[in-house]
Amino acid sequence: MALLELRDVHTYYGNIHALKGLNLTVEPGEIVTLIGANGAGKSTTLKTISGLLRPRQGEIWFDGDRLDSVSAHEIVARGISQAPEGRRIFPRMSVRENLEMGAFQRSKGAEMDADFERVYTLFPRLKERLGQNGGTLSGGEQQMLAIGRALMARPKLLLLDEPSMGLAPILVEQIFDIIKDINAAGTTVLLVEQNALMALGIAGRGYILQTGEIVLQDRADRLIVNPEVQKAYLGG
Repeated sequence: MALLELRDVHTYYGNIHALKGLNLTVEPGEIVTLIGANGAGKSTTLKTISGLLRPRQGEIWFDGDRLDSVSAHEIVARGISQAPEGRRIFPRMSVRENLEMGAFQRSKGAEMDADFERVYTLFPRLKERLGQNGGTLSGGEQQMLAIGRALMARPKLLLLDEPSMGLAPILVEQIFDIIKDINAAGTTVLLVEQNALMALGIAGRGYILQTGEIVLQDRADRLIVNPEVQKAYLGG
């Protein structure tokens, strides 16, 4: 059984039909990437999964339960957390306080202390800046903080929205290495990313989204060599 399944999902912004019958699955332990141009509906897909937008039609299933009528905070409690596009950290709160916000639904204890240590191991730079306000961090550090905050919810499924946006190439490689480490430790990942080459390089499968519709899906290694994908997204 898939960990996540979207069945004929239609999402609107007012009268604008943003997602047009989306069908998508993510199996336990996978990294799946969703690729498309600006305005294709990638972020809308993640917002619909996380309950920030409600589909007008279709079903969303996660870990055997239907989610499309569940509140956003309850979806987090059930095991889905998101590092959003643009990071959206709390700029006047310290690094430590930002991380604590990711665990706001959990009670303090040894388990949560272990998760702090996990984040510090993945992102040693954050441990060096625990008392520093989030807004004073560099772009790369803020991205690390956004991912770390999402991990503090101890998700079964981590949604990542454009984690490479605005980062220098060396930091992009670092972030993607960390995503692989997160997945290897047991967290399933659904990755939205405009850097298609990097995304397909770490994903097992990929979906190509155009104007709210899935136009192609395949194993990542096949998508990389697909002529149409190369032409449209890989600069081939």
